[in-house]
Amino acid sequence: MKASTFVYPWDVNGDPEAPGRIAALGVRQATLAAAYHSTRALTPRHPRHRIVTAEHASVLYPTDDRWQGRELRPYPAGDWAPGDAYGEAAAALADAGLEVHTWVVLAHNSRLGAEHPDTSVVNAYGDRYPWAPCIAQPATRAYLVDLAAEAAVRPGAHGTELESLGWYGLQHLHAHDKTGGVPLGDAGMYLMALCFCPTCKEGYGDQGLDADELAAAVRAALEPLWQGTVADEGWAGVEKLLGESNAVATRAWRDETARTLQETAVRAVRAAAPDGFQILLHADPVTYHVGANPGVDPEHILSVADGVVVPCAGGPGLLTPFAGQGRKGAVVAANFGVVSGMGGSPGTLASDAARARELGATEIRLYHAGLASDGDLVAVREALAAL
Repeated sequence: MKASTFVYPWDVNGDPEAPGRIAALGVRQATLAAAYHSTRALTPRHPRHRIVTAEHASVLYPTDDRWQGRELRPYPAGDWAPGDAYGEAAAALADAGLEVHTWVVLAHNSRLGAEHPDTSVVNAYGDRYPWAPCIAQPATRAYLVDLAAEAAVRPGAHGTELESLGWYGLQHLHAHDKTGGVPLGDAGMYLMALCFCPTCKEGYGDQGLDADELAAAVRAALEPLWQGTVADEGWAGVEKLLGESNAVATRAWRDETARTLQETAVRAVRAAAPDGFQILLHADPVTYHVGANPGVDPEHILSVADGVVVPCAGGPGLLTPFAGQGRKGAVVAANFGVVSGMGGSPGTLASDAARARELGATEIRLYHAGLASDGDLVAVREALAAL
């Protein structure tokens, strides 16, 4: 069962022991960040630093001339990943015998929203989410598609994993996040993710809805949740709060918007990539879910991409809808956290991976070799040896 671990360039660059240490875990592949959002990351073994602060979303390589004259364009990294940080790390990992794939974060960019606020998702209250570009807007879609193609197809890469290629919502874990005081549940998170920018308002109109009336209905639907009522789980909760016809119409607009963006981005990556280049999407099998693993229709996405990376932090149940779908040989990679301090469970990795395989997983992903403690890495190495 092929295993890959996620890695940042700053985990590798400046630490000559890092590539060998990662290879010694027993993984065959390193999924290396080429475009990433802002973060503050621990580097517990690096000889030069212990904390890296990526101040804003950036690309970790020099961009080409496709961006000249364009208002929406990627931001270069600062001193946390200077020059071609991706390329330097990729070469070192490849020299250690690892197959390198790119890791590309797309519709999650706080700096883009801060500098171009009109690109952001706007909720039913008029609040903007600067971390969440609205994927319905034509200029934003063009930016995301070109970023996907450029960041994915770096020299020497064998494939890519595209994260956040879909709708983003309230879930961001912003710095000093204070949004957990009211339990919104699945239904509330969907309602808070509905966008009311001009493009989305027009899209709702195409579905037979009046956007202003819909926004009022969303606010009314959320009112019981602000008062402490717990909504029904799943899509039934959305329909109960918003009304079935409104709920179905919003989902039709959003599902089609995400689906066509995913199709276009994958086509653009394929056009730029060499033969045999693998394209995976980070995905959730529930189409109305939003975030880093946006919702997809399993059968459809596996007819478009070569596979999916599926979050398994809450157990491997999300794998089941992808099993047996798509073309023969489609990848279904179970993504496990292996950083104990971040809720991962490296000690149960062997049994978790075995269960994932029973449910249809063909590969596993490990989050994240650069963030894990020495003890976590020992547990990973032992688990992969057992597998």
